[in-house]
Amino acid sequence: MVRRTKEDAIATRNGLIDAAEKVFYDKGVSRASLSDIALAAGTTRGAIYWHFKDKVDLFNAMMDRVTLPLEQGYGEFEASVCPDPLQRLRAVMALVLESVASDERTRRVFEIAMHKVEYVGELVAVRERHLAASDGFIRQLARDFELAAQAQHAAMPVSPMGAAIGLHALFDGLIQNWILSNGVFDLVGIGRVCTDAFISGLGLVLGASAPPLDKP
Repeated sequence: MVRRTKEDAIATRNGLIDAAEKVFYDKGVSRASLSDIALAAGTTRGAIYWHFKDKVDLFNAMMDRVTLPLEQGYGEFEASVCPDPLQRLRAVMALVLESVASDERTRRVFEIAMHKVEYVGELVAVRERHLAASDGFIRQLARDFELAAQAQHAAMPVSPMGAAIGLHALFDGLIQNWILSNGVFDLVGIGRVCTDAFISGLGLVLGASAPPLDKP
């Protein structure tokens, strides 16, 4: 009986987060009310307060359920054992774009976090989380650009950090424009071509294709 009660509580909590995700997506975080979320979940405001302190607490629970694209990219860089820095870089980029294109929840929560929330008050933590993920991702890109330039004895026209910032801007822009346009272009295919064109423009030599990301 206790186990069943606990399972019911978990199911209710998850249902509230699902409802909040939908309401935040449809209305934006600032315009969404707890009454809206309770209605979408088919429950009461009291049920929300049983599981969450307030709307911010509910929003944070929604964010905690997903790994944002750049967070995933940073994790994949850390886990990769691929010895070739350009192959590793290209594979990580392709893997993250594929995740965005295929995982509806990640895409929806990313859109909420980037376009449907104001970075003020307690929600400023969302901005800090995005910046932290971007910083880690950029540092990994810079590392691989530096390693590739050293291995190929290439003199890039910009520093490894400058190249990393540029590729990150391209990558982030592709994702955001793909989301805003409701996926009107092939995110993975165009992302791969653009990544290769950017790397070639740095004077680095690419192989014929990027292999799947190696796992430890």
